[in-house]
This record gives sequence, C-alpha cells and structure tokens, in this order.
Amino acid sequence: MNQSFNQELKAEIEEFRAFGHRFLKKEVTAAEFKAKSGGMGVYAQRGGELFMIRLRMPSGVVSREHLELIHHYAQTYGLEKVHLTTRQTFQLHHLPIDAVCDIMEDALDHGLYTRGGGGNYPRNVALSPLSGVEPGEAFDVTPFALLAGEYFLSQITSYRLPRKLKVAFSNSRRDTANARATDLGFLAVQENGAPRFEVWLAGGLGNGYAAGIPLGETIDPREALYHVEAVTRLFIAEGDYENRARARLRYLPAKMGAEGFLSRYREHLAAVKAECRFPELAAGAQENEIEQAPESDDLCLLPQKQKGKYTVLIHPRGGQLGTGELNAVLEFLRPLEEAEVRLTMEESMAVRNLSEQKARELLALTKGFRAGTRVEQSVSCIGVPTCQIGIEKSEALLSAILGELARNAEGARLLPQIHISGCQNSCARHQLASIGFSGKRKRMGEEVVDAYELFLGGGAGSEDFRLARPAGTIPAAEIPKMIGEIAGVLQKKGLAFGDCLAAQEGELEALISRYRI
Repeated sequence: MNQSFNQELKAEIEEFRAFGHRFLKKEVTAAEFKAKSGGMGVYAQRGGELFMIRLRMPSGVVSREHLELIHHYAQTYGLEKVHLTTRQTFQLHHLPIDAVCDIMEDALDHGLYTRGGGGNYPRNVALSPLSGVEPGEAFDVTPFALLAGEYFLSQITSYRLPRKLKVAFSNSRRDTANARATDLGFLAVQENGAPRFEVWLAGGLGNGYAAGIPLGETIDPREALYHVEAVTRLFIAEGDYENRARARLRYLPAKMGAEGFLSRYREHLAAVKAECRFPELAAGAQENEIEQAPESDDLCLLPQKQKGKYTVLIHPRGGQLGTGELNAVLEFLRPLEEAEVRLTMEESMAVRNLSEQKARELLALTKGFRAGTRVEQSVSCIGVPTCQIGIEKSEALLSAILGELARNAEGARLLPQIHISGCQNSCARHQLASIGFSGKRKRMGEEVVDAYELFLGGGAGSEDFRLARPAGTIPAAEIPKMIGEIAGVLQKKGLAFGDCLAAQEGELEALISRYRI
C-alpha cells in the first residue's frame, strides 16, 4: 500500500485512540464502541477494560518479518500467548487501549494491517495452507488469494457493506479453505487439462448456516477478481441493512430463489466486466514430474510434492501458542531461508519446505506443545471469560475433553478433531465438523444449565463435503464423559468415528441419546 493510504489509516488510529478512552470512561456504550472498533480489527474483551487486536496476515501467508513482529509485540506487552485463529491470522489479547493503538500504528510501518479485521468489511481471504506443495492439488491458488486480499485492502476504508463478506480459495476438492461454505468460494479443478475454478456462492456458517450454491460453470482463473467485485456489488445492492440477523449474503437466495439470485449475480458480473479492468493472473503450469517425499505415519509430518521436502504442522492446544514457544520456532527458522510459514483454518502453523532432517528436528523441538493426534488438534474459539459475546467456556471444555481422553489413548486416536464454539457464531466452524459443539444455555425446570448444541457428520477438508446436522443439546459438564465413552465404543469396534457414524451404528446413537436434555 502507498504512503498516503498508510497516513490515512494512522489518522484513523489517533481518532480511535480518543474514542477508546471515551469508552473506558463510560462515555461511549459497548454497542457504539463495537460498531467502530470492529472495522479497526479491535474488540473489547469481557469486562470492557482490556482489548483484542486481530492482525491481517494475508491469507495466512506469514513473512519472516511479520512473524518476528508478532513475537516482538507479545514480548513488549508481556503477553503469555498469541492466538492462531480459524481465519488464518494472529490475535493478541489482554491489551490496554493505548497498546492496541500503538501496535496498529507500528504495524503499518511494516506492511501489516488490522483495518477491516472485523466489522462490516471483507475479511481475510482464506487459502488452502498447503497450496503450492500439496500432492494432488489442481494448481497453486496462492497468487489469486493474495491478489483478492490486496484488492480488498486497497479500498477497505470505502466499503459500506451490510455485514462481513468472506472469500476463499481452495487448491483441490479437499476444500481446505472451505470454499463451499463461504460467501464466495473458488475451488481449483483441472478441466480438459486446463486450470479452472468452480465458483460457489452464498454459503456460510453461524445462524442460518448454508452450503454454497454452485455457479454452474467453471471459470478461467484470470477472471477471479471480476467475481470478487461482482459479489461485493451484489451484496451492497441487495443485502439487508435493517435486520442485522439476516444481513449475510446467504439469506439472499432464500429471498430471491436460487435461480433469481444467480441471475442477479450474473447481471452484476456482466457490468463489472464491462466497466473494470483488473490485473489478471494466469495459473502456473501443472507440475506433473515432481517427485514427492515418502509417506509418513506422523500426522504432523506432511510430505510435499517436491522431492525430499516436508511440511511440519504445529498445532498448540486451542490455537494458543506460548510466546516462548513462538520464539523457539523463530530461532529454528532464522538460518533456513527456504522455509515458509503459513497459518491454517484449524488454528495451526504449517512450516513448509523443510528437508527430512530439519523437519524431524522441528518435530522434536515442538513435541512439548504440538498436538499429535486428530482429537488433540481440535479447534476451540476463545469463549468465556475473554470473549465479550461468548456464552460458554469453550477452551475449558476442550481441556476437560482431552483430560478425559488421556485415560484411553487407543480410543482417542480413533476420534476426529472436535470443533467447539462458545456461542452460535461458529468461530470454531462447528457446523463443518465431524463432531462440533455450540455453546448455549438450557432451562431445565427452575434451573438454567450450561450446555452445548451437538453437531455431527460434517465433512470439512474432505472431498465428500457435508454440513453437520444438529444432534441435540448436551449439558456442558457431561460432554467429556460422553466423548470418553464414544472413544471406548470406537476402540471396541475398531472403527474411526466417521466410519462408525456412517454405518449408523445403533450403539453410538443410543450412547449419545443418554446424554441429551
């Protein structure tokens, strides 16, 4: 971004600093503060005295400079941990308002932005984290995601959207960026030997969650930015500015009908193509002759398609990476020029382009804070007591589940990732999970109990894309025991959870039924 753009943002920051102090003095309501702070990438934490800041890591592609910068901020302000998010970026928590503003201002000088990190703006563009190195991918979609993110950021101060807008680029039908469950998703395919994008529209999670609608024809990847602008114009023209609960793009097909929605979309697309001229990227040539590294039985050691190269997956519990742990990773990376870091949508850090020797060194270095099984790699939002709108203690529930499973390591290995959101907002993407939970309160007679809505059978990150189905309400206190019993059933049957669920095992359903309220 140019210098004048950064100066405009710095002027906003000083205005926001004063506004934040008015909030602390109770001169501004929590609702008024949230309406302004979200667009700055900042939210007040529960209690209204400390704050969270969300930095825009472009599609989870983290430069070495920016990784060092995150560690510097955490050290400078005495933060014990940094949070890896499900939108492929970092959040810093427990900061006073002046620290938040100082970080925002300093980050601009290093090409790192927070603007539009929340509020009614286009969010960080999602990207398959292994794009460019993953065996079997259609093609590397990284340049397209970065271009879309740069386009959004270049005009971030001018947007007036009904609510947030999300765009995703997936490099294969495994759909690890969730292109089929987002406002605008591009899914890479090969069609008659040529790179193409499937386009998916008006999907999304949270209240009224829905799978995306296919456009019906594939597109030349060079046209991607025209579709980004078209969906933005459609959202501005047709979105609900009055009812915030129905102000997401996914409500438009219900109002217009799927065909009516697609027709309006095509009208906007035609207008964009007639009026605009955007940079057009061509997909790189498919690398058919690359020899991938040998297979590994370690879930954290991922062979790349490049000969002899590996990616190491570092997943701290709940996405909470200790500042000292981050420093250890940085010290390991400093002499390795080829190594790259990308963030995933599952609160993990992928360190790419390592030799087998260096990969195994990193595995050993991170063993103490790196999850090794799928269930240990479960995803949790921040929740109570930090999140201002959280209902339940999602991180505490994850810790309790993993504590229960420590009694049955063999059964635990047959469990999938569990996705836990502290409320209905689906920050942990529970509606795409094989096992997901959404925090709520449930009245039982005269008592209101802590509980979670259970979701089962989602297919995120797989070719067999499925949204999860609601499967009843479970008391929060009983969930660890229930998961422990499920692990026991899986061990007895010798089946992974997904296989057991697909087989419609009566024993599994009966077990879950005993816990429903």
